[in-house]
Amino acid sequence: MCNFAANFRYDMRFFITLSYDGTRFHGWQVQPNGISVQGELQRGLSLLLRQDIQVTGAGRTDAGVHARMMVAHFDYGGEGLAVPDCRQLAYKLNKLLPQDIAIEKIEPVADDKHARFSALARTYYYYLHTVKSPFLRHYSCELHYPLDFTKMNEAAAMLLSYEDFGAFCKSHADVKTTLCKVTKAEWRSTGEGQWVFEITANRFLRNMVRAVVGTLIEVGRGRLSLDDFRRVVEGKRRTEAGESMPAHALFLVDIKY
Repeated sequence: MCNFAANFRYDMRFFITLSYDGTRFHGWQVQPNGISVQGELQRGLSLLLRQDIQVTGAGRTDAGVHARMMVAHFDYGGEGLAVPDCRQLAYKLNKLLPQDIAIEKIEPVADDKHARFSALARTYYYYLHTVKSPFLRHYSCELHYPLDFTKMNEAAAMLLSYEDFGAFCKSHADVKTTLCKVTKAEWRSTGEGQWVFEITANRFLRNMVRAVVGTLIEVGRGRLSLDDFRRVVEGKRRTEAGESMPAHALFLVDIKY
C-alpha cells in the first residue's frame, strides 16, 4: 500500500489496474468526438491530483471492446508534493468514474516501468453462442450455422508457427511492424452451445483478434480448408482473410509483466 510519506519526490510513476465495459465507449484512446476510457481516467485523475495527468494504457482496445483487466500508468510529481495515498486515490477515483469503469488498484512502480512496453504478454477472449439467449447477447456473438471446432482448433494451432500477421491487421493501420509472437490460440466449450476463443501474444495488431476469429469461422463453416487458412496467413493480405467479427464479444482479460 502507498501511504502519505514525509519524503518528497519529483517524478512518481503509478500503475492503475482497472476493468471496463466498453459498450458505450469509442475505444480506449482519447477521441476528438467521442467518449473514451482513457479520457475518463485522465479527467478524474487530473481533478483529484490537481495536475494535468496523462494516462498511458497497455493497449488500445477498439470501440465496443471490453477489458476484464487493463493496466495503465501515469506520472505525477512536482516540488513539495507528497506521495499520495494510493488506496484513497483509487477509492475517490471510483467515486468519480462512471459505473462502467472500475479501478482495482493504484500502486507506485519504478520510473522505467511502462504499461505498454514493459508488458510481456496479453490475452484476449472472444465469446460466441449458437443458441439464442437473452442473457448472452450483449457480450457474446450469436451464430446459427454449424461450426467444426475441431478444424477451427487445428487452424488456430497454426498461428503459433508464424510471426507476421499482416493478414489480420486493419487496412492502412499506422503500425511499424506486423510481427507478433502468438503463444496460445484455442477454442473451448464453456457450456451448451457456448464457446470462447482464447489467444495470447506478446502484442496485437489493430483489429487482429476479431479478424483471426472471423477467418477461423470460415474454416469452421467449411469455406476455407486448413491449406487455405495457411495461405491466408502466409499471403499477409487483409483482403484474403475473413471478416472482422463484432466488437461486443471481445474481452482483454490478462496482461503479464
